[in-house]
Amino acid sequence: MLKTTKLVVRAVLVVLTFAGGQAVAETGWRTLDWLELMPAEDLKLLESMPEIAHEGDGPVTLPDEIMTGRVVPEMDNTPARIPGFIVPLKTVGSSQRIVEFFLVPYYGACIHVPPPPPNQIIHVTYPEGIELEVLYEPFWVEGELKISRTEHDIGTSSYALVAEDVVPYE
Repeated sequence: MLKTTKLVVRAVLVVLTFAGGQAVAETGWRTLDWLELMPAEDLKLLESMPEIAHEGDGPVTLPDEIMTGRVVPEMDNTPARIPGFIVPLKTVGSSQRIVEFFLVPYYGACIHVPPPPPNQIIHVTYPEGIELEVLYEPFWVEGELKISRTEHDIGTSSYALVAEDVVPYE
């Protein structure tokens, strides 16, 4: 079990930067960095969190202020390409194709550890569906990013996207 919340936050900040945040001219999608989805005040909160000793069996938690789900208004209606990990929400057919999922910036988010802040979770619908062999493989998801709150038992998202393509991250 993790010893401090600060370690979790540092790990999240490192993983969140793996996208690069650069435009991809040949596809028309803007490649997003997860940190671009957080307003400046939330980034400041993460960076200034005091070290909190984690004791007992309870989950590591983030401050309430960062869990409000504040968004970056300029991200609404952005044609986006963003890498992340799939947390299945709805499957169909005998092959259990995943047609609805949360996209999260690091493996285990919403499953083994407390969920990330809502502005670090994207609710994705993908009518074509995707079959996964393992949950720990990252994927690129492409589609138009919208500001839209979705609440689910395992987490809450501040953004949504109808995926046009979901491909393995390379």
